[in-house]
Amino acid sequence: MSMNFNLIASTFKHREEDAQDELLEILELLGDYESESQATDISGIVLGYTKLDPFKIVKALRELVKNEPWQIRYVLRLLPIEVVVYTESENIKNAAKKLALKIQSGNTFRITVERRHTLINSSDIISTIAKEIDNKVDLENPDWVVLVQVVGRQTGISVIKPNQIFRSVVEKRNNNTIS
Repeated sequence: MSMNFNLIASTFKHREEDAQDELLEILELLGDYESESQATDISGIVLGYTKLDPFKIVKALRELVKNEPWQIRYVLRLLPIEVVVYTESENIKNAAKKLALKIQSGNTFRITVERRHTLINSSDIISTIAKEIDNKVDLENPDWVVLVQVVGRQTGISVIKPNQIFRSVVEKRNNNTIS
């Protein structure tokens, strides 16, 4: 499993192929006809690559849910990924430190680590990154989230606003699409 990716989608167990197809269809709808996706050996996780801005994809999915909620059935969550590194503490720390430069002084942050198929320890990753960022931590209501997604030998990292994660269930509930 080695692919350059800038999207991580989660889906139902055994629905990875459906989520892959759905993701590719959506990316095509948005104008990327060369996007790629790949199921991982991790149940419910699909990687995607688009030449479009992954943050714009999250926005576009929100719009899609608002206007055509039935279009999104299998992609439960979509995370935009800014940098992918080989899963190794030093690499993760350096990438997170570089991305964290966009956190303005006075802004709060929190680090969210999700790890799959790795022995690397979440709390080690968190403490290594936290030492590099001078801002205050706010676990409940941060201005920024340092997102670390360990997928086996590769780790996707983003520094994002909390609303830059797409969750279909939340979006559908917020739009009250059940009429």
